[in-house]
Amino acid sequence: MPTRITMIAALFAALTMLAASATQAAGADEAQKLYTRSVAATCANCHGTDGRAQDDATVPGLVGLSADHIVTQMDAFRKGERSATIMHQIAKGFSEEQTRQLADYFASQQP
Repeated sequence: MPTRITMIAALFAALTMLAASATQAAGADEAQKLYTRSVAATCANCHGTDGRAQDDATVPGLVGLSADHIVTQMDAFRKGERSATIMHQIAKGFSEEQTRQLADYFASQQP
């Protein structure tokens, strides 16, 4: 029969592993957010920081647009169905997953 100290030690070990697992999951989530934001930063030169274009900009801002709209437009650029000076080339550089991450990121920003 296990002693009380053995049971406490086993419980402590289990709690430590659970806490480490939770910390690791939170770290992975933060890493994903940082990755998405770094990919979104590539849009800043034309669309403004965090997708917030200047009032007099000729290129539209992305903040507040629906994620589905952004994905549709990026797909149209990628396929050459929407004309552009450079966006068709840029759109081809993103995977579908990256495009969805970007779309979700900009859609979640407050105008």
